[in-house]
Amino acid sequence: MAQPERPLRGIPWSRTAPAVPARTPAHRVRPLSSATLEQHGARLTVPTYDRAALVPAVVHLSVGGFSRAHQLIYFDEVAERGISTGWGVVGVGLRARTLQEALAPQDNLYTVVERSPDGERARVVGVLTDYLFAPDSPGDVLDRLADPRTRVVTMTITDAGYLLDPATRTFTPDDDVRDDLGHPGTPRTVFGFLVEALDRRRRAGAAPFTVVSCDNLHRNGDATRAAVVGFAALRDEVLARWIADRVAFPSSMVDRITPQTTPEEREAVARRFGVDDRWPVVTEPFSQWVIEDSFCNGRPPLEAVGVRFVRDVTGHELMKTRLLNASHSALGYLGTLAGHERIDVLMGDPVFAAYVTRLMDVEVTPLVPCPEGIDLAEYKAVLVQRFANPAIADRLSRLCRRGSTKLPQHLLPSLRQALAEGRPHALLTLALAGWVRYLQRTDDTGRPLPVEDDAGPRLQALALAGGTDPRPLLADTAVFGDLGTVPGFADALAAVLRRLEADGVRETVAALTADAR
Repeated sequence: MAQPERPLRGIPWSRTAPAVPARTPAHRVRPLSSATLEQHGARLTVPTYDRAALVPAVVHLSVGGFSRAHQLIYFDEVAERGISTGWGVVGVGLRARTLQEALAPQDNLYTVVERSPDGERARVVGVLTDYLFAPDSPGDVLDRLADPRTRVVTMTITDAGYLLDPATRTFTPDDDVRDDLGHPGTPRTVFGFLVEALDRRRRAGAAPFTVVSCDNLHRNGDATRAAVVGFAALRDEVLARWIADRVAFPSSMVDRITPQTTPEEREAVARRFGVDDRWPVVTEPFSQWVIEDSFCNGRPPLEAVGVRFVRDVTGHELMKTRLLNASHSALGYLGTLAGHERIDVLMGDPVFAAYVTRLMDVEVTPLVPCPEGIDLAEYKAVLVQRFANPAIADRLSRLCRRGSTKLPQHLLPSLRQALAEGRPHALLTLALAGWVRYLQRTDDTGRPLPVEDDAGPRLQALALAGGTDPRPLLADTAVFGDLGTVPGFADALAAVLRRLEADGVRETVAALTADAR
């Protein structure tokens, strides 16, 4: 019998991070670059492999804090362990040039700091061989993607970036896509770049690359395939068939809490480690990456550094999205309405800690298949520890972004399944009620709340029009599907909204949690 996988772990570093002083004198803080790496080696882990030997075999589209704290570290560790320097990474930015401006003077080096209640450790990541800002040089990006040395393309474009109809999962072009179809040599969208590069490889007789989505999206490989093939079909049916037949789109599950780096965090990294990094990344020790074992042009040896390759990632994906991501959304909205700003502080309130524990145990776990090798009880216990990690101090505002895409992916499927199977769902309903109240833009004290969501204006208008009657909002089938037509559900949600208005968030959470069985 397979032993349960131990979920509380980070990426296994090949070398122990050096001990560092509690504070570095200002005059000893040094900028980060290839020339200063040796100086930084006394305070944090730095690359010891030959960066010049790295082969740019991976292109990552839309580099952000998460990808720098997650995927790139795995590839960095492959090189650091001496396993292979054949998997260097080229980063591509799509919308903002700020990261390019930070990385260029640092020779594409950057610092990752892992923080836990027991302390912190830091490393400089050197696997990024180049960084391109696509709007400035689309031709250079296409050249990299079409280069036969590029064997894998990874991407983090957020769940809203796939342009798929929520009901049919068919590709729905927008204005940028239509522009790309008319100007294939100067694309503006991810799919414009991918399809043009694949076409160039096809015409040159070169093998295609594997495309690995790292977004929190159900069956993200299938979603990527639908978007890429859908785009290609609008341009050339022969090309679309070649992509469908030849390109691999393995689904994956990624997990690592990575808050946005603030100026204060940058200063703290400089004081602690003596490195003047223009854009470091601060993250938690936990990291997980599960990928379907389906590649069309060679597979990177990531299993040697903690990545798990599986036949089907669905079970791992459902476990993560329905337990972690749905809990994040529930805590984000309800905690913000109650006046909290950080998840670790919120978890210090026994009312909310009990709520999320019971939400997972009573209402979500019975709906989640347990992946082979996973102990779900341990996994959930680790989630609670991660949420409560004061060293990360993740802000609830981050968890509240893009609710119109997150909730239909992460929370509503459990609610819909519980309703269909007659299972308990009061705490899931409460989580949805928290989002409805959040859309009405004030917390329990009347403080205004920002709604960061492309669909925000439309949904806010519906939520405000309904007040404690959710029917106008539930009628938005693009978000809720047929949920509003489930007998009795609108009335049940309205009752929770009235209770939140009358008793306040904390009292309502406490009462409904106590009643949950």
